Amino acid sequence: MKTAVFKKAGFVTVEETAKPTIQADDDVIIKVIRTCVCGSDLWAYRGLQTHNPELINDGHEALGIVEETGSAITTVKKGDFVIAPFTHGCGHCEACLAGYDGVCLNHKQNFSANAQAEYMRFSHGQWALVKVPGKPEDYTEDMIASLLTLADVMATGYHAARTANVQPGDTALVIGDGAVGLCGVISAKLRGAKQIILMSHHEDRAALGKDFGATEIVSERDDAAIEHVMQLTNNAGADAVLECVGAEQSTHQAIVCARPGAKIGRVGLPHGSSMDPAETFYRNVQLTGGPAPVTTYDKQKLLKAVLDGQINPGRVFTKSYSLDEINQAYQDMANRKTIKALIKMY
Repeated sequence: MKTAVFKKAGFVTVEETAKPTIQADDDVIIKVIRTCVCGSDLWAYRGLQTHNPELINDGHEALGIVEETGSAITTVKKGDFVIAPFTHGCGHCEACLAGYDGVCLNHKQNFSANAQAEYMRFSHGQWALVKVPGKPEDYTEDMIASLLTLADVMATGYHAARTANVQPGDTALVIGDGAVGLCGVISAKLRGAKQIILMSHHEDRAALGKDFGATEIVSERDDAAIEHVMQLTNNAGADAVLECVGAEQSTHQAIVCARPGAKIGRVGLPHGSSMDPAETFYRNVQLTGGPAPVTTYDKQKLLKAVLDGQINPGRVFTKSYSLDEINQAYQDMANRKTIKALIKMY
């Protein structure tokens, strides 16, 4: 089968590899029909974090058709149309029952990989896979794209809103205009925020953020951005902050732009960031968030919201590629020529 392989910083290619096989009784082999490139995949591609050469791809978001199941799998069968979340919860441990299957206590190897391929092995598939009604051909391309976001970015954006405790009537601040941040805007609106401020430095992303529900755009950087946010909130700060970048500067902005007593839902993958605990202590600000409980959100709320047309997060995919064009997809995302790259397998 064809699969993407990381060769070195700035270069991902496609090679022929063996099709994955069942290795555990709760494995599921999935024929991938759509996958994509995540912002977190770009850290190694840009050379900003270590990644051993010749490794199979970092891809962790997929839609597909069940090809084969292990003996312990009873919830899906060959031919089912499924969302393959990047997290693999068990559904019955204390963490999963509390709504945090992104950090399942029973499944220590809890994250997907190798989704940028014609087939993938999904471990711990009994509870974690999310069935979609019908078959892929029953849906438009726009709907397929929105369903793909439910493997990660839409659920991650929603996790930022949930952990920030966005409530009806709130002022929510979203830091980050990538796919996760834009899905954070959708999520803040879904949870009833009245004012949604998006920090964005790119016109195309700001425009999409406005379409998704942002009421104001803050395009400045650094201290000027903080000053603008405070002006928009009458110097009180935001009721809820969705931090969707993970950098030191964005974390600092989140803390100082939060009103006293607010929560910051941090879902940006931390990279090289440090924080002075006194920043949150003296403002009574709570810093929360982490890996999203994708399966929980999809099953409880997000799949229905997509199928009902209540939300259309697939618009974050601004360009499609074939698997053979995977390196171009990475390049275009790294150079901000596309917000999120969708990979069509068939």
